[in-house]
Amino acid sequence: MTSQFTRPAWLDTAVFYEIYPQSFCDSNGDGIGDIPGITGKLDYIASLGCNALWINPCYDSPFKDAGYDVRDYRKVAPRYGTNDDLVELFHQAHARGIHVLLDLVPGHTSEEHAWFKESQRAQRNEYSDRYIWTNSAFEGYTMPFIGGESERNATYILNFFKCQPALNYGFAKRDRPWQMSPDSPAAKATRDAMVDIMRFWLALGCDGFRVDMANSLVKNDGDDKPETIKAWQEMLGTIKAEFPQAAFVSEWGVPAQALEAGFDMDFYLDWRFDGKPNGYNLLARNTDNALDTAGDRSYFSASGGGSVQEFLSQYIPQYQAIRGKGYFCFITCNHDTPRLAPRLTTREQQVAFGMFLTMPGVPFIYYGDEIGMRYRDLPTKEGGYARTGSRTPMQWDTSNNMGFSAGDPQSLYLPVDPDPQAPNVAEQEQRPDSMLAWVRSLLSLRADHPALRAKAPMTVLAQPAQGRSFAYSRIAEDGSERLVIAMNPGLESETITVPVQGNTAENPDTLLCLGRVSAHGDTVELGPQSFAVVRV
Repeated sequence: MTSQFTRPAWLDTAVFYEIYPQSFCDSNGDGIGDIPGITGKLDYIASLGCNALWINPCYDSPFKDAGYDVRDYRKVAPRYGTNDDLVELFHQAHARGIHVLLDLVPGHTSEEHAWFKESQRAQRNEYSDRYIWTNSAFEGYTMPFIGGESERNATYILNFFKCQPALNYGFAKRDRPWQMSPDSPAAKATRDAMVDIMRFWLALGCDGFRVDMANSLVKNDGDDKPETIKAWQEMLGTIKAEFPQAAFVSEWGVPAQALEAGFDMDFYLDWRFDGKPNGYNLLARNTDNALDTAGDRSYFSASGGGSVQEFLSQYIPQYQAIRGKGYFCFITCNHDTPRLAPRLTTREQQVAFGMFLTMPGVPFIYYGDEIGMRYRDLPTKEGGYARTGSRTPMQWDTSNNMGFSAGDPQSLYLPVDPDPQAPNVAEQEQRPDSMLAWVRSLLSLRADHPALRAKAPMTVLAQPAQGRSFAYSRIAEDGSERLVIAMNPGLESETITVPVQGNTAENPDTLLCLGRVSAHGDTVELGPQSFAVVRV
């Protein structure tokens, strides 16, 4: 059913920058980043080569889960500013050719949301079935639940923390009397309410949404998610008919399902369960701990020895299944996952970014990754737990609080990196060999070459059974350009065979090069920790 949805044309050249609003830029000195702070840094974001934003939840919230516990979907949290501030951000971003996605949290609200306050009442009302309730305060279920805290003689189902009651989209398979069908009036009312929220922000200038845990709306839905897909087809079909250029990216992790549901993009998520890595982990973090290096066999770890073949065995079938239908998107990291640094060195990160920013799909850069900001082992903040270390303040310069805030250091949302060698934007802007300069070069190349657009096909050219090298081609949709991307993240020089037709690293057709690379005929010699883009 994916053919019913038209993908926004602007996504083909989009590069997203994810902003955790409380940690990006504090404009008023209260220690917490805010929306005017983001607006003030739009020129910097544009200078990177990013032309789209994803802003993590900025709605009113008690912040027991850093804003993923929404108290009012239609109101900006006062600590970030006002609705007018957000509308001004939309306006200023659009003036610079930047699209803005907000973060939609459709599966649950805060326990302080007005809907839940009404739903928990003993007397039935309009919102009694907006959430999932059992029939007795003493009845549990296989899903997390809370009892004894409402007027109502019932327990309520949770999605994650105690503060996050699950909204009612129905149960695909029902084994209790209180479980409603996805076709029930209550489930339909929840879907309609979520469409109204999207409509509210899109009418004010928002360009779409990243959708939190998009695959988990309908309970007991099985691995294929048929009822959740159906729910999204209804909601996105309605909203896209009104806003055809609005874009939607899902936290789903199964692109064929997400695109069938109507999403334009799905993330390649950093998910690792019970010591078993997915494709992203095989590339960037083949360990259970954010700071572990011992035993890390991820592909981009120079000494790890990991092969790209394991990643490709997972990625290629998923890519081929959705080719031409939408986008499977690489992230450098996000607010829920460990940053690449310090586990990966700057050179290892540069090779990784080379691949992330030249693969098919729409790339997403997490704030600070462009300078190699480091994950830090910190106490939990607002329900962050192990995620907290990836949410520290942006490091702009060497002034007070690294330029993040003029406030007292004790007032900061999280402490800045105290290391005198901590990376910052101002210092890296002075060095042509910096991580920042490399990211800008990659994004400039991406913008200039149609073969690097999101829809341009990708073909694996070389993945030797032995060794670390990898090469693939990207071809412009109209056939006007063909590029070869080759890399060697390892510590030993390697030679691979690809059709590059005699280009060398010194010739104009080598468009971008990191380390020692030379190409002769169909042979490419790759020095240690090298990367190149060659036009053939």
